[in-house]
Amino acid sequence: MNIQLTIIKIEGYGTWTLTLGSDREAELQMLQAKIYHDLQNLFSKYNCLVFFNRFDEYFVITNTLTLQDHISIIKEISLKHTELCISFTIGNGKTPLDANIDAYQARKNGKFLDKEFQIYGEINNLSDMSSSLNDKKIKTLHIDINGSSSIGNHISPYETTVKVMKSYILLMDKFLKKNSLTFFLGGDNFMIIVDLIEKDEISYLLNSISDELDIKFNCGIGFGRTSRESAKNATEALDWIRKLRKKGQIIPIYEIK
Repeated sequence: MNIQLTIIKIEGYGTWTLTLGSDREAELQMLQAKIYHDLQNLFSKYNCLVFFNRFDEYFVITNTLTLQDHISIIKEISLKHTELCISFTIGNGKTPLDANIDAYQARKNGKFLDKEFQIYGEINNLSDMSSSLNDKKIKTLHIDINGSSSIGNHISPYETTVKVMKSYILLMDKFLKKNSLTFFLGGDNFMIIVDLIEKDEISYLLNSISDELDIKFNCGIGFGRTSRESAKNATEALDWIRKLRKKGQIIPIYEIK
């Protein structure tokens, strides 16, 4: 398994926001939502899925993308947001965490792939990807909290959010130790780009959080050559958990290869 990760960063964002004056927060929140929408739209055309890390930074698994693909995307997003400077940093590694660290090092060392378009890092050797489109490379978990709506019947909406965020922190922490990256999708949903962790170990990690927070998780596991395909299969697996539950079969983890 080899992961190519692209980190998107809005350059000088903090300094730029100060030029908007003190009454800027509503405008910034709308801008951040628009940037996220535009990035998701552009990368989805290349079968990739964008995760927000912070709202001035985004992560994308880009295994099948070339340098020219990245240039095409960055040109389009820069035309949509001419007031901002946006950079890409591409990292590679045997695990998602390794790819993240590789991107960090490339950026730190000023390793440019294309200086004109502010693209740092290194592109995967695409000759290694000559196998069929059905070749499964990326492993994604789509996790939700089982019965979170019923939790909301006993505590207030804000307290429910606190419980969801505690789940997020514990998922991030436990899966980071397994060289994996966890992202919050909204609601009570999370996606994790994982290393070669087997189903039994995933179950053990989720159960340890369940015991600590008194909640239960559903987990769909999907594989795919692109991040979008992998996420789709993970979501389909999660949907199967719900379908099977309606038939009386309780299966908290389901896998689609």
